[in-house]
Amino acid sequence: MTLDRFRPYVAGVLDPAIRVSIRLGLTPNFYSAGALVAAVAAGAAFYEGMIGLAVLLVAINAVFDAIDGALARELEVASLRGDFIDHVSDRYADIVIITGVFAGGAAPWQIGVFALTGVLMSSYMGTQAQALGVGRYYGGVLGRADRLFLLLVAGLLDIFVAAPVFGLPYLGWILVFFGIFGHYTAFQRIAYIWRRI
Repeated sequence: MTLDRFRPYVAGVLDPAIRVSIRLGLTPNFYSAGALVAAVAAGAAFYEGMIGLAVLLVAINAVFDAIDGALARELEVASLRGDFIDHVSDRYADIVIITGVFAGGAAPWQIGVFALTGVLMSSYMGTQAQALGVGRYYGGVLGRADRLFLLLVAGLLDIFVAAPVFGLPYLGWILVFFGIFGHYTAFQRIAYIWRRI
């Protein structure tokens, strides 16, 4: 399902933002930091029940996260430190957004922890492949782009439909989905790595 495979096809969409960023002297690290700030604010908004604002901030996080790497490549300043900053900020973003959703009452904490561990383990396995010399691997059914897209959809459904389904809002069910398919993705990546070491 992962939307990450479509990145090369939509890269041109970012060109105007890249050109403006270069003219303004903005750096990839500016966007990485901005993405993290947006994620923290989104987590707080989810916690406070301000779903519309949270959805907007998740969208900003996604756009900034896409721009930082594209800008680094355009400026030819991609580096290990930049990659490290990007990954660290992405994991903190995952933590604060998901925690904000379940701490705000969309789901019991047990579902929240299930979702959070699934997301973190699948992300960890992606980079563990590289650490073991297999090469970075982000295959599997649920990538970060998928999670952000599904969060946006669930948030919009909770705004415009608002009726719980079997006792949970759509954001609660999306955490169940993240837990199931996050762990499934982690096991897919574990199997891939195991076959190659």
